Amino acid sequence: MNLLVTGGAGFIGSNFISYMLSNVRNDLYIVNLDKLTYAGNLRNVEAVENDPRYSFVHGDICDENLVAKIFENYKIDGVIHFAAESHVDKSIENPRPFLQSNIIGTYTLLEAARNYWMDGIGVYKKGFAHARFHHISTDEVYGSLGKTGHFTEETKYAPNSPYSASKASADMIVRSYFETFGLNVVTTNCSNNFGPRQHDEKLIPTIIRRALALKPIPIYGNGENVRDWLFVTEHCRAIEKVFVKGKAGETYVIGGHNERKNIEIATMICEVLDQVLSEQLKSYHLTSYKELIQYVSDRPGHDFRYAIDDRKLCEELGFVHKYSLQEGMEQTVSYYLKKYVDGLEGAWI
Repeated sequence: MNLLVTGGAGFIGSNFISYMLSNVRNDLYIVNLDKLTYAGNLRNVEAVENDPRYSFVHGDICDENLVAKIFENYKIDGVIHFAAESHVDKSIENPRPFLQSNIIGTYTLLEAARNYWMDGIGVYKKGFAHARFHHISTDEVYGSLGKTGHFTEETKYAPNSPYSASKASADMIVRSYFETFGLNVVTTNCSNNFGPRQHDEKLIPTIIRRALALKPIPIYGNGENVRDWLFVTEHCRAIEKVFVKGKAGETYVIGGHNERKNIEIATMICEVLDQVLSEQLKSYHLTSYKELIQYVSDRPGHDFRYAIDDRKLCEELGFVHKYSLQEGMEQTVSYYLKKYVDGLEGAWI
């Protein structure tokens, strides 16, 4: 299979490429299309850059000519579409890039796939009957939960930020290409990811980076907002399962089974750091990195709680969760210690 992965130099995309090239059959070939905005970095794919099953293309998913050429040149018969603007705060500051990338970019990819794979409505070209388009989305399209309940595939859409609204729009466009044209699509909506290679702006890297720099660790509001944390490798495993076994036209939600308040996540990370850097902590005259936690003004439209019931994924496709929150967090902290600290004793980065 010749697989186009969009946004493969980003956090989840780069982890997915590494996972697939390490764990999947040898006849897989991956083309990574990435614009290399602030959230993409080729260092994330250094480990695979010399793999004969991998190629990188620098470009924009909104570039119709480039996308069409990629399909033609590499004979693409599968798409995993990660590329997206994804930071809520940035979408509040300036929504336009989110509409352009997340909506127009998704449309451009769908059109390229339809034109290359199909001869008409519901009619696939010879050799492409198996071709599939997998759209990666978010649970934020469902809005906010109260203290109880879970998102499922049947939950009504209620996006509350320009970011989540743009992803909800993309989800609907993907759905329409199945309903109207018969394009073989699947969509997955995941909970909050964490793990190695996540951009520094996100919550968990921010907590680690600020703690190591002995700067205040900012937590929105009262820290009571709840997220279901999904370790990125677990997410990659679930994506592969849906891409291979999912039913065309269906949506599958993917959760981590790790509901935690933001303040609990900050506390957990600080406790891991307390253990790993106990000697350094003493030299700073602190008893715990938790002393650096500081509450700040809440963001506008901040969803209170996300939680996912992914029984459809587990029962229909046989997916089995593997990683605990503690295991994933220890791997994550270890990665960022190597990234932010020079020998655990040098200058803070």
